[in-house]
Amino acid sequence: MDGIVTANDIYDALIYGYKIQELTGAIKFQLGDVKVSVKRRDVIGGILQEWLELWLKKLGIDYMPNPQVNMPPDIYLDPTDITRGWLEIKAFNRNDTPRFSIAYFRTFPEELIKRPWHLDTDYLIFGYVIDERTGNVKIKDLWLKKIWQITKPMTNWPLTVQFKNDVLHEIRPCRWYSSNRNLQVFECLEDFLSAFEKAMYQNPETRYEAVNWQNKFKLSYRKHYGRDIKIPKWEKIMSKYGWGD
Repeated sequence: MDGIVTANDIYDALIYGYKIQELTGAIKFQLGDVKVSVKRRDVIGGILQEWLELWLKKLGIDYMPNPQVNMPPDIYLDPTDITRGWLEIKAFNRNDTPRFSIAYFRTFPEELIKRPWHLDTDYLIFGYVIDERTGNVKIKDLWLKKIWQITKPMTNWPLTVQFKNDVLHEIRPCRWYSSNRNLQVFECLEDFLSAFEKAMYQNPETRYEAVNWQNKFKLSYRKHYGRDIKIPKWEKIMSKYGWGD
């Protein structure tokens, strides 16, 4: 592939060219003369990311892994402009509910002010299954999504979050692939931001910060994109997501 490769190019190549859903993989480890087939699910996400990076190199795709391994994105698809081509690689057991982290809630407000292009991140999500007897791994589903396409309101919060021990920890994904009619992901980026701002007000740790957050974010957004973004009041749109019924 020549030139800057997009997340859509990678998705299409994996699905239609490489036919990843037809392949079977396995995770092996050897220490000395002892070999083991790894069957633990908690290592698969990291290994899939390493595999994908090697696959990109094999195809001659120019990319840059993030040197800050605990910060988004996992990969920059445009090494010449780190405000573009953000790719996050996520994986989950397809027979279970996705529980990977999308963002740490406490730091996300400031992150969006400093880097509004974070919202353009593409999420390449592997839904895998593993044979508990053999350790063989198959990719059952592969998705390419934006943040508002994998989140939705919860009963007690305006978007999917991890809340435990009275602390709001992370933004988490919903089951965006479900056929349940009661499941409705956000229709657009603006609706997601409306729900996020409402969650900031609802969360005691970020309530004070929420007062000026939207104005600061809009200024940053306009400076980067050269256009304004309109964020609706949550109370104006929440009924279409069945919130407050």
